[in-house]
Amino acid sequence: MHHRRRRARAALAAVTALLTATMAAFATASPASASVPSPPSGWSLVWADDFDGPAGSLPSSDNWIIDTGHSYPGGPPNWGTGEIQRYTDDPANLSLDGSGNLRITPLKSASGEWTSARIETRRADFKPAPGGVLRIEGRIQMPNVTGDAALGYWPAFWALGSPYRGNYQNWPGIGEFDIMENVNGLNQVWGVLHCGVAPGGPCDEFNGLGASRACPGSSCQEAMHTYRFEWDTSVSPNQLRWYVDGQLYHTLRQDQFDATTWNNMTGHGGYFLLLNVAMGGGFPNGVAGFDTPTSATVPGRSMLVDYVAVWHSDGGTTPTDPPPGDGFDARSTIQAEAYNAQSGTQRGQAEDDGGGEYVGWIANGDWLRFDDVRFGSTPATQFKARVASGAPDGVSGLVQVRLDSPTGQVIGDFAVGNTGGWQSWRTIPANISPVTGTHTVYLTFSSGQPADFVNLNWFTFAN
Repeated sequence: MHHRRRRARAALAAVTALLTATMAAFATASPASASVPSPPSGWSLVWADDFDGPAGSLPSSDNWIIDTGHSYPGGPPNWGTGEIQRYTDDPANLSLDGSGNLRITPLKSASGEWTSARIETRRADFKPAPGGVLRIEGRIQMPNVTGDAALGYWPAFWALGSPYRGNYQNWPGIGEFDIMENVNGLNQVWGVLHCGVAPGGPCDEFNGLGASRACPGSSCQEAMHTYRFEWDTSVSPNQLRWYVDGQLYHTLRQDQFDATTWNNMTGHGGYFLLLNVAMGGGFPNGVAGFDTPTSATVPGRSMLVDYVAVWHSDGGTTPTDPPPGDGFDARSTIQAEAYNAQSGTQRGQAEDDGGGEYVGWIANGDWLRFDDVRFGSTPATQFKARVASGAPDGVSGLVQVRLDSPTGQVIGDFAVGNTGGWQSWRTIPANISPVTGTHTVYLTFSSGQPADFVNLNWFTFAN
């Protein structure tokens, strides 16, 4: 959903005609609560929240982080989308209703400020085991408001790649699955994938690759519907699928993407889930054709969430890897700034090469540590890294790979000198001794001179 300013889609021109001037009556009573469904045969429950608890209480702090303000600390302003509301932890914006539902309620103060709420799961490791299927589902009623009174409402249920936490500069490469999005009170659900680079790229950013349809039976605003996303690694090519009330309406396949894009999106430790109601921003503005919310927009209409659940199916195979954690897939693009520990380096902001952060000011004796790098059972024999150097003439050094100790045996390295400048990036390959299993990877840096000799953007391993 977020971390972008979405352009209007041409396909939405017809949808905007669905806006009516009549506001639907607001249902003040909570819809009946349903328990988290029992897993179907062959599936197991990974995680769930039923939102049971006293009316007026906040959602479980064991399960959820409450985001507040207009951005993450150091992240893009207005959450990267142009949305105007301030997120709070005020029960008026965010609370259980006492009937088994979570309410997220946008409000407008006497001074004209909009407030709302956004929460995200503490867990950030939701992904399928190799050969398995991950299913993420929520039973949700969108804010019960339509027509001009709904302009600017942007409810969403979505997932972000875990490397986004603490970085905030690596979107959309780390992946985003929008399981349910809606704007302006339209009877439509959008399912969208964000990936690759922005603008443009394989996911047509800032639009993403999406599809939409009306909610079956009753409208999205009038009643609860189930919104489901499945990530299926039991089929080849792997699939990503979006459903509403069990009806499939959007599918993407692994072979629609280049290997680097797919690996960057799927090869990290997993995803965290988010629920929020934004007000205004790129998507509702793009659909409306003007800035939202407007003076006609009515505050106080809640998104109600009955449950959120994550299931897993083994897909007929036994996972060979341990449950996914906060480590790294060796064959993904591992961002240098995602290190678990370092010595002697600093972080900088790339001026080109796709932007984002890099690790720089690297000199002899410095090192970076990356925990739980998963190589799997097929040996990796190649290493490559994206580097830049503005080192003076005669100054060069080695980028070295070691396993499990900063003083362990060097299993591969390459030399680098001046590449034309500290922002003149080059990808340099090297052979390494074959590696399998899971290891702590150290990148160490060696030079015969004390001067800084290299900046590092990312690295990866290959067969």
